[in-house]
Amino acid sequence: MKKALFFVGCLVGFSAFAQDNAGYQLPPKALADLVTAPPTPSVSVDSKGQWMLVSERNTSTTTIAELSQPELRLAGLRINPATSGPSRAVFINNLKLRRVASNATDVQVTGLPTNPQLSNVQWSPDETKVAFTNTTDAKIELYVLDINSAAARKVSDVALNAVLGVPYQWLSDSQSFVIRGIPASRGAAPEISRVPTGPTVQENLGTKAQAATFQDLLKSPSDEKQFEYYATSQAMKLGLDGSLQPIGNVGIIATSSPSPDGKYVLLETVHRPFSYLVTVNRFPSKVDIYESNGTFVKTQIDIPLLENVPWGPDAAPSGQRGHNWRNDAPATLYWVEARDGGDPKKKIAIRDVVLTSDAPFTGEPKEIYAAAFRFGGVTWGNAQTALFSERWYATRKTITKLVNPSSPANPVVLFDRSSEDRYNNPGSPELKKNQYGERVLDITPTNDIYLTGQGASPEGDRPFVDVFNLATKQTKRLWRSEAPYFERPISILNAEKGLILTSRESQEEQPNYFIRNLNPAPKKGKKPAEPALTQVTFFPHPYPQWKGIQKQQLRYKRSDGVDLTATLLLPPGYKKEDGPLPSFLWAYPAEFKSAAAAGQVSGSPYQFNRISYWTGAAFATMGYAVLENASIPIVGEGDKEPNDTYVEQLVASAKAAIDEGVRLGVVDANRVGVGGHSYGAFMTANLLSNSNLFKAGIARSGAYNRTLTPFGFQNEQRTYWQAPDVYNKMSPFMNADKMKTPLLLIHGEADNNTGTFPIQSERYYNALKGMGATTKLVFLPYESHGYTAKESLLHMLYEMGGWLDKYVKNASAINTGSKTGKMSGEK
Repeated sequence: MKKALFFVGCLVGFSAFAQDNAGYQLPPKALADLVTAPPTPSVSVDSKGQWMLVSERNTSTTTIAELSQPELRLAGLRINPATSGPSRAVFINNLKLRRVASNATDVQVTGLPTNPQLSNVQWSPDETKVAFTNTTDAKIELYVLDINSAAARKVSDVALNAVLGVPYQWLSDSQSFVIRGIPASRGAAPEISRVPTGPTVQENLGTKAQAATFQDLLKSPSDEKQFEYYATSQAMKLGLDGSLQPIGNVGIIATSSPSPDGKYVLLETVHRPFSYLVTVNRFPSKVDIYESNGTFVKTQIDIPLLENVPWGPDAAPSGQRGHNWRNDAPATLYWVEARDGGDPKKKIAIRDVVLTSDAPFTGEPKEIYAAAFRFGGVTWGNAQTALFSERWYATRKTITKLVNPSSPANPVVLFDRSSEDRYNNPGSPELKKNQYGERVLDITPTNDIYLTGQGASPEGDRPFVDVFNLATKQTKRLWRSEAPYFERPISILNAEKGLILTSRESQEEQPNYFIRNLNPAPKKGKKPAEPALTQVTFFPHPYPQWKGIQKQQLRYKRSDGVDLTATLLLPPGYKKEDGPLPSFLWAYPAEFKSAAAAGQVSGSPYQFNRISYWTGAAFATMGYAVLENASIPIVGEGDKEPNDTYVEQLVASAKAAIDEGVRLGVVDANRVGVGGHSYGAFMTANLLSNSNLFKAGIARSGAYNRTLTPFGFQNEQRTYWQAPDVYNKMSPFMNADKMKTPLLLIHGEADNNTGTFPIQSERYYNALKGMGATTKLVFLPYESHGYTAKESLLHMLYEMGGWLDKYVKNASAINTGSKTGKMSGEK
């Protein structure tokens, strides 16, 4: 008996050694405060610039209790079966109104539900009201806020179905909606037996069906029944008086979009056969047009199952796609058709065309745009003016053309550039609401439009407001952000008076909203001069205890001459005389076709020192020098593919960042850790496997075996069978025997991101363990690709901080100066 007890004791001891289940842990208070700090309210402003809606949240996180509620993972969706809505959300908990004027005060919105969980906020077309949904334990309800009275009320007791997105849209009269409601005929949920009725069978008869490695797919007939049940809804016209008018039939309604004039409704209904290979957005669907009174008009098209769409970022489905209403017309439907069958490998002069059909939709469709590349979108203006874009990822080309929709024969190229070229990005056009409440181009009587943008430059981002003449293609700059502030335009309040609403911040000043007067009147007599800047909001600093964090934008070169950047964060009170610090490099690689574009500066040295608990920045509070967002460009110019030299460029970029920190005297080259999330985790594992630069690494929610993503990953367009050497060389799993540096793996056990299956970390950990590496695997229960529960985030920081302190901060110095950065195995 004693021997048996001794044997059990040995097993218990071994289990504790192999797997530590001590429960959720708390990090040091400095890190915990970053998670629990109250989030800054979000703001939405009406198009007239008169009212500001302030949305407040109690927290930016959920709890593990909320996250562990029942959830269905079907057809690429995460569904809350209790509400027929999304299962993971951080809700708005309070609403306030404020006039966009100086010295205005917040007005508390009355009539909100008890324990509000608000989302899906939309201004009415006439902007006298705001609609929003409230999620209870049992259903999703629709509320409306009257701006003048600041009072909200529930519109109807109808439960909304938000499984397939926002469950309502305003009609142009601002007195009614098109909603997707749960029909009474849906009945009780299907009872799912644990006893199968037979095997699950899939079959392919010689057709190529290359697809990404989607998560949460349907897997069985019982999954199909549950998806069909919870996604089923009834489109209805709902009046503010509570009146209801059904539109179309009960079904899996993916889109229920009213025409700008409110007379018609576009319904897209998903139907069988469902797929076990792709997600719901590629299931068969029927596009119908109805009058808003429920009268059927026509079936536009029945789109088949899209399992065999050509592979790659320049690919598209064959046939019609992207059905929508023109914003500038009362009831004109437009859509796109691929002329190349959606196959980017096909040589053809015109790849996509855009067609329109006017109410009552009985005439022949009219072709109004032909794209030599893939259609990239349209911004409608009026009957004579629209901006069409097309793009081609393989060459990074993006083109914007001016088109007259009424006479589209001769489009004019306005901008032709590389999508990678941030310095020459002209910005985005300013929009206004038309008579239907739809957003269209704001065109002046002199044929000008306003452009606003981030303003990337060698000095960093400097947001701007430009005026651009559509006839002459000449640009005039009206305003540009100036140091030592980072200020970006939110909306043009009054173009004639030169009034714009901006968000303004500095390294130490929390972002707040201001009215900027571009043309302030000078002082006359006793009358004071008009202020150039008037503060509108006064949000406090979210973590005043860390106001002393130091930030510097670094610029340096890689060994091959490519320009690189990083943001250096240093602890409060640190002086260079204190000597070099243990350091943490946090990054995410990016692919480029141009070395010049790869070397462009991003970010601004004047942005607020936001210390995110999500990135490496958090550890500046713990005595580390942090190289945040260190640029890791992977360049493949001309006919070269970036990933052919992925590992070499990765190591060279990391070494350059460390060398720059050493040159500045702030980074201890013998005490550097590296970390990243998702593709940054993949980067981390590769850096540790292929260099001697780091003492430890932290890889969160990554993919490590590229044979599990054989039809491409990130921006790699070749399949595994086309480039097996590239896939194998880039896979840390294939190089587990090279790992000699401690690696912490963290993963959400319910990760739904394409390619980053939890098994990626599980099998990689087993491989590392088998090779004798120092490693640890932490699975966070119920967490997806991004972690949201407060308990999970606090434990994540606990694990990260402990790992860095043990293997980086307290690592004994071996040599001084920069490490060689040689590839693993080199001498």
